[in-house]
Amino acid sequence: MSEGSSHHPSPITHSPKQSTTVLGFDFGLKRIGVAVGDRMIGVAHPLQTIHGESNDQRFSVIETLIKEWQPGLLVVGQPFHIDGGEHDMTLRCRRFSRQLEGRFNLPVVLVDERFSSSAASQDLREAGITGRRQKEMLDQVAAQQILQSYLDNSGSGN
Repeated sequence: MSEGSSHHPSPITHSPKQSTTVLGFDFGLKRIGVAVGDRMIGVAHPLQTIHGESNDQRFSVIETLIKEWQPGLLVVGQPFHIDGGEHDMTLRCRRFSRQLEGRFNLPVVLVDERFSSSAASQDLREAGITGRRQKEMLDQVAAQQILQSYLDNSGSGN
């Protein structure tokens, strides 16, 4: 096919369903932390924090990330009270997960995210990252914690 051809261009070069790439999300009302990982090697990395007032703004950024990384799976941290009980954010997180699945036609796995933010904060402190810089990175490192938990519990190579 020549460069100027208008024959059905495909923005995705491989099937996302076969991709070992996974995007993880730490959902919040003001910010959404995002991490990327690979099921074959079982390692997650912080990627970015999405800021945006409207769902349209947030989902526009998520769409760009999905096109860039072409994941086969999305993982979302699901918050609970320490005793395991649900609260308002648990329900909002489930709604966010359904929206991801519906908009991007990708499977979504919910993962218990209790303690992910405190673990992320501790990791950042141990790395010497504090104050404003820590606040900027906290959500994406929490997403990394959530995604790493999924990768550790699902077994590499799945």
